[in-house]
Amino acid sequence: MSQQQYSPAGFSILPPVVKNLLIINGLFYLATISFNTAFGIDLASLLGLHYFQSDLFQPYQFVTYMFLHADFWHVFWNMFALWMFGYLLENVWGPKRFLTYYLITGIGAGIIQTLVNWWDISSIQNAANVYGADPSLDGFIAFVRHYYPNYYEAEGTVRSFIQEWSAAKNSSGFAAQSLEYTNQLIRLHMDVPTIGASGAVYGILLAFGMMFPNMLVYIYFLFPIKAKWIVLLYGGIELFSGISNNPSDNVAHFAHLGGMIFGFFLILYWKKKSSYY
Repeated sequence: MSQQQYSPAGFSILPPVVKNLLIINGLFYLATISFNTAFGIDLASLLGLHYFQSDLFQPYQFVTYMFLHADFWHVFWNMFALWMFGYLLENVWGPKRFLTYYLITGIGAGIIQTLVNWWDISSIQNAANVYGADPSLDGFIAFVRHYYPNYYEAEGTVRSFIQEWSAAKNSSGFAAQSLEYTNQLIRLHMDVPTIGASGAVYGILLAFGMMFPNMLVYIYFLFPIKAKWIVLLYGGIELFSGISNNPSDNVAHFAHLGGMIFGFFLILYWKKKSSYY
């Protein structure tokens, strides 16, 4: 395809799946606020994707998590990207194939995020088992500082416990209590939900770059860049951010990459089966 400039259509002439996804995500965002305010119900706890060993996990969360968002800007930017790149893809693929792609990449993103969480939590559980064989104040501090730095730095129960143990090092009860704290921290880690349509959106971005690699897209409406370079740029950023594993970063970078990975192989499969994709 020759180099072209891309301008997505307005809302009134959007294809049906993109339009309905925008509406559904918007309604879920409003419901999240309304249910929490009116009834004290946390939809993220019910519908967000939890780790499979969490008491809060349900299989349907692999679908429902992608319709929830943390705040206005989270849902805004995801829906902006869906509108911007999904419009042309659905017009080329048709509603059925586009919806199939959206759901598969979203579910795939959840699967990849679960695998990453399994690797992460398994490492923490192994470290907790090693600590449990020989609990000590220094060992507990090292464990918390390494795996849960936010809990170590912030004022709270864990910080207060460390201060109390430091003031009474010879007390035998603190070692046993520290084992319970390590288990609590691991359970809290498991109970943190993954939410957002970003995995599916990154899958859509990848598909757009593969199908229209030389089409110019204006980043922030100012900087023209070919679609294929946008895919490589954002994919590289997510890979670097995921590997960096910054404890203060609450973005599911590997879920984004998971959406791109599943999208890549799904497009290859479709391309192999037919003369168009």
